[in-house]
Amino acid sequence: MNYNHDDRIVMTLDAGGTNFVFSAVQANKEIINTVKLPSHGNNLKKCLDTIVSGFRQVQENLSVEPVAISFAFPGPADYPRGIIGDLANLPAFRGGIALGPMLEEKFSLPVFMNNDGDLFAYGEALAGYLPYINSLLENSGSSKRYSNLAGFTLGTGLGGGIVHDDELFLGDNSAGVEVCNLRNRIDPEASAEDGISIRAVKRVYAESAGIDFEEAPSPYEIYKIGIGEARGNREAAVESYRQLGRNLGDAVANVLTLVDGIAVIGGGVAGAHRLFWGAMIEEMRTRFKNPLGGTSARFNVNFFDLEDEQDLQRFVKGKSRVITVPGTTRKVEYDPLLRIGVGLSKNETSKIISIGAYAFALHTLDQK
Repeated sequence: MNYNHDDRIVMTLDAGGTNFVFSAVQANKEIINTVKLPSHGNNLKKCLDTIVSGFRQVQENLSVEPVAISFAFPGPADYPRGIIGDLANLPAFRGGIALGPMLEEKFSLPVFMNNDGDLFAYGEALAGYLPYINSLLENSGSSKRYSNLAGFTLGTGLGGGIVHDDELFLGDNSAGVEVCNLRNRIDPEASAEDGISIRAVKRVYAESAGIDFEEAPSPYEIYKIGIGEARGNREAAVESYRQLGRNLGDAVANVLTLVDGIAVIGGGVAGAHRLFWGAMIEEMRTRFKNPLGGTSARFNVNFFDLEDEQDLQRFVKGKSRVITVPGTTRKVEYDPLLRIGVGLSKNETSKIISIGAYAFALHTLDQK
């Protein structure tokens, strides 16, 4: 699927626990300045009024009528039916609110919604990191192409999504790829999200610095401390992101083992990758021990750090060669370097989620 030249317009929303970011997308590009409004997640009436108002403001800035509304919510819900249920960051929806049907009535448009981690992955697969990697392979003359992607968002929580052959994996309960519930690498009795999130960075900093959690600075401030650009406990800052990197590396490795493709990391906390990327890669390259005392690689294929220039070049180049079909003179290309990799998103997270929401709406409309 390629919507780079599609004239249809979809109004989008990236719904967070603090703010709602509204936009409109055409041909995989945002075509208006985003509208950012407070979510009022504890007050249902204010929250619903905000959603309607935001889409009204977007609609007023369009010269052509949109074909759909499509947006992202944080956490599991009955997305196919447009019903939002018990979300930790938006408690006003607890008990079940038929938000999709309500918006269909008000705007006379089909409404689509999905998990923000899923739509991040979808945007990266169709118009972000996956096309970027495939273009590098094409320009190098390689016949290798990738059609499987796992996306991870680091922020208030840990989100994720998987795309295979342009299709988003949803699950039977709209709860597929809930990577937040993977096991924590450092504390196996905790969830991965408790080690890969805003609260995780603050908690480890507080513990390492010997202060109360409430006194811990924001993850951005901790990052600044860690790189020496702000005052504070630098060792605690470095340790907080080292632990995040180790937990993240384990989570990404577990998912990549199933996906056999490309992983991409995004979200607000990903801006601190300078402090956690090395620990993440180191964790992904750890080896398993066997009962006889030997070790084996974590992956059955070769793993590459796509943010390392040398690794990226080896990944793109591969080991392609031409071999002869037995008993014939026919030649075929063969690349024995089986490989997967992980890279950092090149897009602003809210923007790529909007593009994912856009593509999801058009793909669903086209299927119908």
